[in-house]
Amino acid sequence: MRHQIVDARGTRIHCVEEGSGPLVLLVHGFPESWYSWRHQLPVIAAAGFRAVAIDVRGYGRSSAPLDVEAYGMLQHVSDNLGVVEALAERGSQAIIIGHDWGAPIAANSALLRPDIFTAVAMLSVPYSPPGSRRPTEAFAEMGRQAGPDEEFYISYFQEPGRAEREAEIDVRSWLLGFYVAASADGARSASGAGSIATVAHGRMLRDRFPAPGPLPGWLAEDDLEFYAGEFERTGFRGALNRYRNVDRDWQDLQPWRGAPIRVPSLFIGGEQDGPTRWGARAIARFPDTLPGLRGSHILPRCGHWVQQEQPDEVNRLLVDWLKSL
Repeated sequence: MRHQIVDARGTRIHCVEEGSGPLVLLVHGFPESWYSWRHQLPVIAAAGFRAVAIDVRGYGRSSAPLDVEAYGMLQHVSDNLGVVEALAERGSQAIIIGHDWGAPIAANSALLRPDIFTAVAMLSVPYSPPGSRRPTEAFAEMGRQAGPDEEFYISYFQEPGRAEREAEIDVRSWLLGFYVAASADGARSASGAGSIATVAHGRMLRDRFPAPGPLPGWLAEDDLEFYAGEFERTGFRGALNRYRNVDRDWQDLQPWRGAPIRVPSLFIGGEQDGPTRWGARAIARFPDTLPGLRGSHILPRCGHWVQQEQPDEVNRLLVDWLKSL
């Protein structure tokens, strides 16, 4: 694996790449890293592609601007365009794959610039076109539906500093609790993976994490130490600022309200993955919103971290799709 820092239209982006051939850009989600694609990089490279995983702005060794506004969706799309320009000749194209927040970043990259991003795969979070409802209003309603004293986790993340304080008290334990809670292992625990969808008013998200136990089989001690080391160095502000732009994104993307993504696409979700379950209505609309869809797969006994929990199956689906393009 080759590490390099590129100038992506004025933003420093850390890239890790392997292989040669058509460019495949891998975009991670929260709270993760390029490292989340460690199982995919060598397999995609062996299939004849140039696989490049980035640290999204705010993470790892990439730029971490101070302003909340610097983490809007249009800035992330610009970063992806800048990476393609920096790694290849101007006007070159790429296939883009995203997980968690990386999925809508990848989707909007293909929506806004289908001339550059010629195919898109989304993991965990299904594509839903910009709509008529302000996102923070929808998230507030999801909290109320869970109970009168509940707050949806994205609403909880809106206030700068609040989630950062609880996560940075003990980065390693917070990450482990979050990873396990959102995985299939958390779904099988007494507290259940769905419990971290909301936070009780006046409490912390970590109060909903499963009781400490052995690491799940998909997360080795070295993996957890890598993630913890990254966030010990960077903190969580940049990562959480992505959530604080949902209404700004909604406004910026109104010219594309209801617009489908027409390039070839793929969706992979987990049977026990919260965003995939909440996105059932969006998945049902794929014939209209993803007319180029070449596969929609819900993996049994899989939670949110699909490419880490079931890497062999995800790799098979991704490589089959890539070779079909």
